[in-house]
Amino acid sequence: MTSKSLLALAFAATALNASGSALAETYQWKDSSGQTVISDTPPPATVKSRRSIGGNQPSVVSEKPAEKVADSTKAPEGPKTTAEKDLEFKKRQQEAKEKADKQAKEQAAEAEKRDNCERAKRNLAALENNQPMVTLDENGQRKVMDTTQREQEMERARRFMAESCK
Repeated sequence: MTSKSLLALAFAATALNASGSALAETYQWKDSSGQTVISDTPPPATVKSRRSIGGNQPSVVSEKPAEKVADSTKAPEGPKTTAEKDLEFKKRQQEAKEKADKQAKEQAAEAEKRDNCERAKRNLAALENNQPMVTLDENGQRKVMDTTQREQEMERARRFMAESCK
């Protein structure tokens, strides 16, 4: 035999061997202790459900009667396509962005609440210390607060503090 024919014969034998093992069926099931078993031999008859991983057999073999799917929104069984994985990834990214935005808004609102509380405390302290305070009248002219106006402003500052300093 020539070297070309020997090479062709070796290649054919290798291809035949590889194709024979590709057609072998592989089974997966859970045994009585809950362990997953993968084997090229069928599971014992006591196993209620099994799954065929390779070969020409159907991919899922079960002795249980087929059950109707109650929820049509369930994801299909089996490996996910690249498009499905990409969609899930984008969904997770969007959820993370929304969560970060919500957290940033909450932090900003909390910071504003603290600032308002501090301003209210300073305003109330100034009113209680009888420091001269002025208001603007309808013409924009300064007018010094009298005792009644000061008491009203102190009451309003206390209410505002009660709301913003919780």
